[in-house]
Amino acid sequence: MYDQFYNLKAEPFKLSPDHRFCFSHRSYAKAKAYMQYAFQRAEGFVMITGRPGTGKTTLVSDLVESLPESQVNVAMLVCTQLEADDLLRMVADAYGVPSDTDRKSTILQKLTKVFTDGYKVGRRALLIIDEAQDLSTSALEELRLLTNLQINRQPLLQIFLLGQEELRDMVQQPNMEQVHQRLVAACHLEPLKEEETKAFIKHRLTQVGWKNDPAISEAIYPVIHKVSHGIPRRINMICSRLFLHGCVEELHKLSINDAKIVLTEIQYEQLTAKNIPSDIDFDVPDVYEKPDLASVETISSAPKASPKKKM
Repeated sequence: MYDQFYNLKAEPFKLSPDHRFCFSHRSYAKAKAYMQYAFQRAEGFVMITGRPGTGKTTLVSDLVESLPESQVNVAMLVCTQLEADDLLRMVADAYGVPSDTDRKSTILQKLTKVFTDGYKVGRRALLIIDEAQDLSTSALEELRLLTNLQINRQPLLQIFLLGQEELRDMVQQPNMEQVHQRLVAACHLEPLKEEETKAFIKHRLTQVGWKNDPAISEAIYPVIHKVSHGIPRRINMICSRLFLHGCVEELHKLSINDAKIVLTEIQYEQLTAKNIPSDIDFDVPDVYEKPDLASVETISSAPKASPKKKM
């Protein structure tokens, strides 16, 4: 809706992960470098942790997208509370191995054949487990046993574990020592800093052809950062609502007062923290970046639309 009103090529603030909008902030770049190093090692576990919405899935999708399909056989699972046998069957299904009636030993034999056949033609296996903090201890141990599969002393499977902070605590428990020893790399995605929040927003807008319509008050960026705590998913949610507000009101400038209206609505709907931080000052002047008149149309000449007819 608002993407049409503002002549954008697509919605810039969707909540679902999309590697096309990857923003390489400092923590992201460091984590990606660790992952690339670990992937080259082609063994063991790689652990990526972070608060919900910090971009773990996007980070892994970014890496996988850069890998030639002919060289890597990727399977991704989103886990709930699974025990070892259930997880093994899910892994088998993900790699196209029927497992409904087979015993565990038979499933392992079939998986080993799939991985071995791939290895012989230069195609390695990579298993990605999302929400790994929900795995049971027995399920994690089952994954460790899968990393034992080898041919000519070369591992047949590498596993990426994605999860919230609890995953780190889980792996560091004494009974998880063997899993911990298999970690090739571990990285933690941090929330964005204030200046990164602004750059993140403008990066996503630039990806969809934003030409300073709507113009965004400089006072809005620190407010969004403070309310979102620098979590990309929350930033996207707030910005999406802000642009929708601008579309409905037919605005070509978004002011600090517009941000206040939207954040108050979101707070009422309990989509963010219960209270907007008390130290946010909404009584500040709006300052807008000057558009590049050589490459964009002025806001005053932008075509009007009737958003209400498109709803």
